[in-house]
Formats: sequence, structure tokens, C-alpha cells
Amino acid sequence: MQIIEIRNRNEKKEFHNFPKRLYKDDQNWVCPLDSMIEGFFDPVMNHTFKNGEAVRWILKDDSGKTIGRIAAFVDMIRSSAYSQPTGGMGFFEVIENREAAFRLFDTARDWLASHGMEAMDGPINFGENANYWGLLVDGFMQQGFGMPYNKKYYKDLFESYGFHNYFDQYSFHRTIRGDDNKIVTFPDRLMKIAEWLSKRPGYSFRHFEINNSRKYFNDMCEIYNATWIYLKEDFTPLEPDILEESYMQAKPILDEELMWFAYFNDKPIGFFILLPDLNQILKHLNGKLHLWNILKFIYYKMTNKITRVRAVVGGVLHSHQNTGVESAIFYQLYQVFKRKKWLKEMELSWVGDYNPKMVVIYEALGAKKAKTHVTYRYMINDKLKFIRYIDEMAENQENRSTKNQEVK
Repeated sequence: MQIIEIRNRNEKKEFHNFPKRLYKDDQNWVCPLDSMIEGFFDPVMNHTFKNGEAVRWILKDDSGKTIGRIAAFVDMIRSSAYSQPTGGMGFFEVIENREAAFRLFDTARDWLASHGMEAMDGPINFGENANYWGLLVDGFMQQGFGMPYNKKYYKDLFESYGFHNYFDQYSFHRTIRGDDNKIVTFPDRLMKIAEWLSKRPGYSFRHFEINNSRKYFNDMCEIYNATWIYLKEDFTPLEPDILEESYMQAKPILDEELMWFAYFNDKPIGFFILLPDLNQILKHLNGKLHLWNILKFIYYKMTNKITRVRAVVGGVLHSHQNTGVESAIFYQLYQVFKRKKWLKEMELSWVGDYNPKMVVIYEALGAKKAKTHVTYRYMINDKLKFIRYIDEMAENQENRSTKNQEVK
């Protein structure tokens, strides 16, 4: 077997084409656009390169046939948040062959070790965790846009190599309309709480407006940065400029009425973003966006062929959690669902096992757990103790509490 670092156009092409051959008979797999995947490895498009670097490889057998691929990356901001320097690996694909898989894992591990890393997380993305994060271990169905799909045998390959379950990622599904095309109402308790809060003085709810996008980018960053710092040890603050760039890339599929913000006395206190499931169009394009596929894209979009939406990110300020703000935002979305009669299903993905509050909220909506992905961690330095993320959070909270008491 020969491992080849991606350097030229032909090698990049093979990096994209190998999964197309691997999954050609799997109806559940949706081929992402080659340009989208390539964007993760473009320093101009991916701002993570400002604080890190990435490399990728393909693996060929003795006859010169590609049998696998992998990428490894270091994000110094994310790495520094952990108790040991930690890098990432992702975009892993391989035939059902343990020797081949282990050769790929070894390659990523050795590269990370040479960059001072003592642990390796994977499969993850070189960027934020909303997309291409985790290994699918339960719920082998067509995934929503950005959610990874992989071969069932990958789980055994990861765990046999020595990866440990760092945290589980749950995706919940909720029916918007049944087979009779009638909308499925939200639970009465949620509706009553939402109606009550919506009438209270000071509270207001507004959906995203393209003509006033900068305001909403600023509001989203303010809420996100004040909320997620409590949940993510590797927290990276959102910046409006980066959000605006992401918005320009996603603009063709965005729907203003699926992106809601909550305010109290005009101060942003919560938001929830749903995106139409682009995978329902991408499955017809085979990774390419040439002229004919652009026309197909426009046709499928204009004829409302996207019937599923995916919740990708949201947050409510700690001072307003458990007040009904979440329910009120979903109440606004329910009004939108009533008008958009082509929408059939909502996917809420993903929520970590370390975030039980959000799990409770999704279950209160009547959503059911449909898929589980796993973020794994491999200890490059085997002298270090592996600790699950939820236990790390508990330790860090205890340490912060102790330090606060010492200051007092």
C-alpha cells in the first residue's frame, strides 16, 4: 500500500471521486458538492487556517487503485482548550479492510504527533462542528445536509484501533405534516407557554431579514458567544464577518422565515436557525455544479422539492433560559410551517449527550431520537488518561467553583 499526500489536481480529483465509487450502490448516501469539500482545504475560504493547518492523503493498493482517504488538522485555538494538545482527523473513507484503515489512522496520528499533539479527535471537521462532525453509529438513513453518513463497519475500525467515545451526538426528528398532509400540532403545554410569553411586555420575536442581515449577524454572535462558552471547552467566538461570508455561500437556499430571533426590551436573548435540507437536491447532482446541474438546482428549489428542514444552531441567554423563550420561538416556526405546506419534517441536529437541557426541549416538542453520531478521541500519548467530555466539563466547573471561592 502507498500513502500519497494530496498536492496536485489529479490527486484532489481522486480524493473526491473515491467516495463516489465506495457508495455507488448505497441509496442513503448523498454526494456533497466537490467544491464544498474543497473549501475546507482552501485557506482563502476556511478561516480556521488563520490558527492552524491541514493536510490530506489518499491510500492506494499495490495495483495503484485508491482504497481510502483521510485528512488531519491542527486548530491551535481548539487544541489549547483541552488538558492536552489535541488535533483532529476527518473526511475518512476506506474499503472494508482493517490494514488499510489502520494505515490511514497511523498517518494522521503521526502527522499530528509531529505537530505536538497528544490526542486526536475524529472524525471531525476543520472548522465549526455544525457540519461533518462525528461518526454515524445508529440511524443509517439519508442524512440531512451537513450531517455525516458512513459505512457501518467504520465503528469497528475506529474502536479496534483504540479510539474512545468522547461524546454522543443525537439527532431528533419531528413530523411537521403527516401522510394526510395535515400539520402535526405542537404539544398543548408548549403552545400555552409560548402564547403566554408572547403577550408579556418587553418580549418580541422577529425572523431574519436579508435587507437587514448585518443586524442579525451581530445579534447571533452576541447570543452565541455569551451562551456556548458554558458548553464548549474548545469554544471559538463567532464573528459577524465570518457569518456574513457563510451567509453568502448559503444564500441560494436560505429562507428568512426559518431563522428566528427573540428579544427582551429590544436586547437579543435567543435565536434558532433552520435551513432547508439541501441534500434533497444534492442527491441529484453527483457532486458537480455545472450549467445543467445549476438548472436542475433551480428547478428543484422553485418547485419546493425540499420538504425537510434542519435545525443547525440556536441558543438562549442563560438569564432567560427556562422562561419559555425556546417554546415561543418554536411557536413562531409553527406559524411558518402552517403556511409552507410543502414542509413535512424537521430534523434537530445535533445535540451532545453533555447538553441534557436541550434534549429535554426537543423531547418536549414531540421529537424522537432518530440518529446517533459519535465523536471519538484517540490518546496519542498513551500515558495520559482518557476522559469523556461530560466528565471534563464537570471537572472544569468544579475547578472554576474552587477558584471563585479562593478569590472570595
